Amino acid sequence: MDLSLLRIILQVLLAVTGLLVIVLILLHKGKGGGLSDMFGGGVSSSASASGVAERNLNRLTVTLGVIWGASAVGLGVIERFL
Repeated sequence: MDLSLLRIILQVLLAVTGLLVIVLILLHKGKGGGLSDMFGGGVSSSASASGVAERNLNRLTVTLGVIWGASAVGLGVIERFL
């Protein structure tokens, strides 16, 4: 595989995972006292997600964050040796 093609793939992966991480972080339930309360996050405590859904959201967020970090490191390595 050509390094320029790998670089393009990693750049797209970095952009997509970055946007998905932002969306997933915004989907998390607020813990109180932060910006989520200002925008109505603390109002709907009875209609909040179940514990399993929140745990799965946490896992997905961490997984995408690790993929984002790995693609950033991969881009750095490619740029260093290209």
